[in-house]
Amino acid sequence: MTLVAAVTLGCALPVRATHPNLVITQSDVELMREAVGTEGRFAQAYQTLKNTVDQQIALPITVPVPKDGGGGYTHERHKKNYQLMFNAGMVYQLSQDDKYADFVKDMLLVYADLYPTLPLHPERRVNSQNPGKFFWQSLNEAVWLVYTIQAYDLVINALSEEEQNVIETQLLKPVATFLSSGQPSTFNKVHNHGTWATAGVGMAGYVLDEPEWVEIALYDLEKSGKGGFIRQLDELFSPQGYYNEGPYYQRYALFPFVTFAKAIENNEPERGIFEHRDGVLLKAIDTTIQLSYNGLFFPINDAIKTKGIDTIELVHGVTIAYGLTKDTGFLDIAEQQNQIILSGDGLRVANALDAGKATPYTFDSVAFGDGKDGDEGALVVMRSQVAGDQAVLFKPAAQGLGHGHFDKLTWQFYDNGSEIISDYGAARFLNVEAKYGGRYLPENNTYAKQTVSHNTVVVDETSHFDARVSVGNANAPTLNFFESSGHGVVSSGEISTAYEGVTLERTLALVNLPEMERTITLDLFEVTSDDEHQYDLPLHYQGHLIDSNFQLSANTDQLPALGEDNGYQHLWLRATGTPESGLARVTWLSDNGRFYSQTSLVDGDESFLFTQIGANDPNFNLRNENGFVRRVSGKKTHRFVSLLEPHGEYNPSKEYTLEATSSLESLSVTDQGSVTVVHVTLASNEYLVAINHASEVSEQTQISFQNKTYLLNGHLGVFQLNNH
Repeated sequence: MTLVAAVTLGCALPVRATHPNLVITQSDVELMREAVGTEGRFAQAYQTLKNTVDQQIALPITVPVPKDGGGGYTHERHKKNYQLMFNAGMVYQLSQDDKYADFVKDMLLVYADLYPTLPLHPERRVNSQNPGKFFWQSLNEAVWLVYTIQAYDLVINALSEEEQNVIETQLLKPVATFLSSGQPSTFNKVHNHGTWATAGVGMAGYVLDEPEWVEIALYDLEKSGKGGFIRQLDELFSPQGYYNEGPYYQRYALFPFVTFAKAIENNEPERGIFEHRDGVLLKAIDTTIQLSYNGLFFPINDAIKTKGIDTIELVHGVTIAYGLTKDTGFLDIAEQQNQIILSGDGLRVANALDAGKATPYTFDSVAFGDGKDGDEGALVVMRSQVAGDQAVLFKPAAQGLGHGHFDKLTWQFYDNGSEIISDYGAARFLNVEAKYGGRYLPENNTYAKQTVSHNTVVVDETSHFDARVSVGNANAPTLNFFESSGHGVVSSGEISTAYEGVTLERTLALVNLPEMERTITLDLFEVTSDDEHQYDLPLHYQGHLIDSNFQLSANTDQLPALGEDNGYQHLWLRATGTPESGLARVTWLSDNGRFYSQTSLVDGDESFLFTQIGANDPNFNLRNENGFVRRVSGKKTHRFVSLLEPHGEYNPSKEYTLEATSSLESLSVTDQGSVTVVHVTLASNEYLVAINHASEVSEQTQISFQNKTYLLNGHLGVFQLNNH
């Protein structure tokens, strides 16, 4: 093969690479071979993998003609094949037993015979711009290449020139061409599909001595820099490492980002890929961890709620991050993941864990700026340990491209290891072919993405931006302020473009009450308009309704849907109630054994509509979860005020119940200039919670209550008026 010098940045590839040369190098292999002969985590991981591979390669090689969509037999078989080839290649490098290389070679030759005969996949979407051949979409084809090119890199030295020629000319090069010049709109796209494609093609360039492939992978097909891997790093991550599509897709895209970056670092360290944008990739790995609670990712946007920090993409990310930084906090996460990657960095992680070097990883309260410049709102994480591990997720964040939901200023609450105030996530049964081929269900658009499925204001029963993605992507909320202190965490955001002529502004505060070993969450939602509207504020909760302090009229014989469109058609109306002026309380019991009371300050003009998901769902695609909607009609402005209080315990095993009722005795709200003063009495303990809404607070602010003066420093202050 003839090497063509790389023209960009004056970089050139070696005349003939030494293999392996991607994530794992020859020097890594030498150290790893020594390690598998000693005791420790690394040797255990190797032996476990070897035993698994031995069982699998004893079976006949199966490379079926593709016919099934996601989750179907042929789809899953081709996924297992690329994983098996990669694993067998790794065992070959460490054992030096030719039978493993022979297995990879034989499977690749079968693929090389099959690939030239394949048309586009029969289950591809009609008029799709990114169909695959092995898979229904080329995204999966790119994943196949990312794994397969690494497998080939691991065994190439055991193959004859003739075998290499067949595999490269009939399989690997055609696949790389299909994914690049064959699908320019996907390859050049700044999106996770484009990331996988550029990573696969770029890594193939390093293995097959095709430097031009590396260049187009980095800078797009025309090498203009308008697309490609570098543009994806520049635009898909904020300066803090937050990925625009949300945590679920951040962890998915993380694998091609860190894998290709590691290959770039090993082949062309002069590019300084891990220093790019002030180390944005390393920040992205850390941010992915931060965007989790109790091991699971916050399920905003299109998200499967069972994905967490033990996902293989983040295992690779943490492994590479530790290898680069030696930050022992990453070892804490690696220990929780309980998976050792067989790589040079994986060996370093294993040795450090064996030596007991792990230190606790710190989960912080952070406002992660959204957008490439960090100025398109933020995803806000508030945390507290005063009453156990608690978190509030607040979303004055950008749309998140096609996987985003119409949920500006929504929130979620987590406590005692569980999601309490919930987000539906995605309507999808991933890889369950019987459910719409494992793809996103129609209800993902008709319900899961719609505003009413979230915990934020809906105006006139229409979704934010009229549910138009292009409009949502062009209009982000503003983060007014964020502050974390000993008093708790407070944040405020607003948006005036979700609805024409309507401004939405929300302030959330996770307030610490250490004297009571409790926290409360205050929610102040201001809606303003020059015209009259109907305003709905849904709250979706996980648990069983216990009681309310106002009368409910329940639908016991027949259930109507709450509405006709925009997600309302999927909500059964279970009951209605109109509380009198004062405090309206709803209490439920969660599966974590705690009670939760949401107490709202009402003027007698709010209706409470109790709902359950599942209406107009003939195929039983939706989960039957509970919620209620606070509704006011014919108003120009309205302030929704509420307080969430965790309390008590229910233990069915030992048959006792503690503090099943709310201890909130009074709640009032007044405004003093830019400061909102909330007077709260809980179990005879009186507090003032003061929130300064000024965008910048540079000096103490004076507030008064019952003829006494209090000085507020910053955006949040908590003053205890008595002590019982």
